[in-house]
Amino acid sequence: MAYNAHEIEKKWQSYWSHNNLIQNYKNTDLSKKYYCLDMFPYPSGSGLHVGHWRGYVLSDVYARIKLLSGYNVLHPMGWDAFGLPAENDAIKNKVHPKDNTQKNISNFKKQLLETGAIYNWDKEIDTTDPNYYKWTQWIFIQMFKAGLAYESFAPINWCPSCLTGLANEEVVNNNCERCHSKVEQRNVRQWVLKITDYAEKLLSGLDKLDQWPENVKTMQRNWIGKSSGIEIDFKIENSDQVITAYTTRPDTIFGVSFIALAPELEIVRKITNEKNLIKVSEYQDQIKQMPDLERKLDKDKSGAFTGSYVINPINNKKIPIYIASYVLKDYGTGAVIGVPSDDARDLEFAKKYNLEIIPVTE
Repeated sequence: MAYNAHEIEKKWQSYWSHNNLIQNYKNTDLSKKYYCLDMFPYPSGSGLHVGHWRGYVLSDVYARIKLLSGYNVLHPMGWDAFGLPAENDAIKNKVHPKDNTQKNISNFKKQLLETGAIYNWDKEIDTTDPNYYKWTQWIFIQMFKAGLAYESFAPINWCPSCLTGLANEEVVNNNCERCHSKVEQRNVRQWVLKITDYAEKLLSGLDKLDQWPENVKTMQRNWIGKSSGIEIDFKIENSDQVITAYTTRPDTIFGVSFIALAPELEIVRKITNEKNLIKVSEYQDQIKQMPDLERKLDKDKSGAFTGSYVINPINNKKIPIYIASYVLKDYGTGAVIGVPSDDARDLEFAKKYNLEIIPVTE
């Protein structure tokens, strides 16, 4: 028996629309409520793709289960329409961003209506609507007044051609997705939200999410980034300068065989010997092309020797100072102790540069 998808789908879509079945599905028992929230799509292309519906079909099924179980279901839909993807699409189509975005939204909505998914379209939002973003501005002002929003320098993915910052998703093979220029890491003064004030509350809240997969909760803990440790001062050999290194394992200080600095630290230039200056400078330029995420995952565990040493305050032993890709300026002090016998990453680094591996007792 042949299935004429075009004819049959249109028939039932017309029936749903005529009888208002997609929106008119609320139960009257307000004691049983369920809120089902999807990630709103970027209306930055010609329409939905299978990846959108792959996620939405699951939430739609679950919303229907809750509906049939007697719940009053709130299942809104909206358009996360700000950002570079929408801008890029407007530039590509050579139209005004507002006109292009509204055109895309209309098409996205038409496609979602054709799926028959049950959304509360009376709750539809558009992030480019002034009636919506005035509230995001209001929220920001409240955080600013409370001291939770402040300006600081932080590294971003910078496209020197587009003269704009890029999200990690907009960097493809270290190139700008739009113009294919090489992306560099640049410190830019920007607004930062002080989530560190809520780190403990966020972490304890994760423990209560018993239905979340453990790997997802681990990702969230890593993003929150709470770390407990101490700072240790290492005096630079033949100098009055000091490098302060952060560590979560001060008990392993006897096993330190190198100090690793973030390549961006200002002190790097001051402590680098003249014969090492070219190599260090070349390595710093190389790191500028790497996003922070890539640096964290750097399999090569690359680095460069500054030619200088610090003195271990415990045993007065000379320790070489390196700069390394996996050390980030904004983690701790931007300087970490390298203990190859206690850390797999440090061990890889030590083996690559023939550094001493000193056993430490657990």
